[in-house]
Amino acid sequence: EHTMPHRQPLLTLIDSYSQQHPDEAATTARIRNFVTEQRLCFQRQLAMGHITGSAWLIDQSQQRVLLTHHRKLNIWVQLGGHADGESDVARVAMNEAEEESGLLNLHLVSPNIFDIDIHAIPARGDEVEHWHYDCRFLVQATGAEDYVVSDESHDLAWIELANVASLS
Repeated sequence: EHTMPHRQPLLTLIDSYSQQHPDEAATTARIRNFVTEQRLCFQRQLAMGHITGSAWLIDQSQQRVLLTHHRKLNIWVQLGGHADGESDVARVAMNEAEEESGLLNLHLVSPNIFDIDIHAIPARGDEVEHWHYDCRFLVQATGAEDYVVSDESHDLAWIELANVASLS
């Protein structure tokens, strides 16, 4: 199909992730089908849902991850956001990590997807409930770790990896 080329790099990343994580076959099939079927998958205007890019941002020691207490969702999550038409989802993750943390000297640890998650975003105002098809990349801070809280967050914090699962 002539409208697929901008989606092919992401499909290749999803296929690679799928091979490395056969236990996540249902999730990877679902995101693959979404990208294949939805020409506007990178646009937040697609009301049913859209691709998002996130960064698991680790510190130099690889012992902590920078999380944001998200203003709209009111939960602790990794940095990330809407692709807004950008089909290079790793670039989306990097840009969001920089914008939401104020950190410079960020390094994409691998061009491959680190984690995939599909989650419902509740209806809010005139926005209907929709799905975020989230492609997460591993990013490392290689310089100063003094973050700046943006207006999208209540707070940011470096969290020991062992404690991430206990956050709410």
